[in-house]
Amino acid sequence: MPRRRPIAVDTNILFDLVQGVEVVIDCLETIAERIPNSSVIVLPTVILELRKWAGSSDQEEQTIATRALFNILNPWGFVPVNFIPVGHGMVEQIGRKIRASGLIPDAEINDSFIVAEAALYGATMLVSSDGHIKDIDQKMLKIELDASDVHCPLIASPWKIVNTFF
Repeated sequence: MPRRRPIAVDTNILFDLVQGVEVVIDCLETIAERIPNSSVIVLPTVILELRKWAGSSDQEEQTIATRALFNILNPWGFVPVNFIPVGHGMVEQIGRKIRASGLIPDAEINDSFIVAEAALYGATMLVSSDGHIKDIDQKMLKIELDASDVHCPLIASPWKIVNTFF
């Protein structure tokens, strides 16, 4: 059996999926059709962000985040992933390099961790609607990640995936 191709999703994709945002639904359907043996993975920082929002004082954000957490495995069938402690240290190191190179602003620590986690996990693609991630300079990111000896995922927004392939 061929190895599964991991497709990582950012927190905003799960929020949009809970809310039934059509372009995100179409995006995930397109990926399932176009990338055989793919599996959607949910990265550790995404889980942490969902947990933070699930404890939010904003009732709507709390409800959406809680629904996303409960839907990851069933009915969505996504795969939550984690890293051993050494992996978390590598995530921090690669995230710091991404921010230091100016690819992601210093204040966007979690965004840099999400990119680093996708790279360390060997994700084929990272899907995000976040401008700090989806608009990253892919060539410069590849140079930075190659220097860290990790895979560089293709980063795309749901809109781009749908409009390119749907």
